[in-house]
Amino acid sequence: ASILDFWGLQYISAGLERLILFTYPTLTLLIGVLFQGKAFTRRELLALVLCYTGIGAAFIHDLGLGDARDVLVGGALVFASSVAYAIYLSGSGPMIARLGAMRFSALAMLVSTAVTLLHFGLSEPLTAIVQPLPVYGWSLAMAVFSTVIPVFALGAAIRRLGPERTSLYGMVGPMLTIGFGWWLLDEPVSLAQLGGAVLVVAGILVVSRK
Repeated sequence: ASILDFWGLQYISAGLERLILFTYPTLTLLIGVLFQGKAFTRRELLALVLCYTGIGAAFIHDLGLGDARDVLVGGALVFASSVAYAIYLSGSGPMIARLGAMRFSALAMLVSTAVTLLHFGLSEPLTAIVQPLPVYGWSLAMAVFSTVIPVFALGAAIRRLGPERTSLYGMVGPMLTIGFGWWLLDEPVSLAQLGGAVLVVAGILVVSRK
C-alpha cells in the first residue's frame, strides 16, 4: 500500500491523493459485503455515493490542471493502495483481538519495513542508498513523525476514545492535506476540490457512525 501510494504521488497532487486514499473505509465495507457475508444497508450505499461523487469532483479539478494521463495513472495507483490497505484492515481483526492494537501495530511496521527493504534490494543497486545528508534527515523525520508516532498515537486514542470516535476525528485528514498542499506545496485549490473533499468526508462519516 505504501509503495503504491508513493508512486501515485509522482503523478497527482497531495490533495487528490488523500481523497482517494481515504476511500479505504468504504472499500473495507465492500470487502465485508462481498467476501465476509456482511449486510449492506442504505446508509452504506449513501456513503459510497458521497465518497465517489467527491472523488469525481476532485478528479475533474485535477484533469484541468495538467496531463490527463498522469492524473489517471496516479489516481489508479493510489486507489490500488487504498484497496491494499482495505484488505489489510479486513484481515487484521482477528490478529488485533489476539495481540492487542499496540503490539499488532509494531509487528505490522516491522514486516512492512522488511518488505520495503527487500523491494529496494531487488529493484535498485546498493549504491542507490548513498544519498545527500538532507535525504537521510527527511527520511528520519518521516519515519518518526509521519509513521511511528501516528501509529502509536492512534492505538492510544482507540484505547481512550474507542474506534468510532477516533475514526471520526481522523476524518479531518483529507481537508488538512488539501490545506497543507496549498500552503506548503503551492498546489491550487478550487471550489470543486473543496466540495469533493466535503463529500468524501461526509461519506466516511456516514459509513463510520453506528
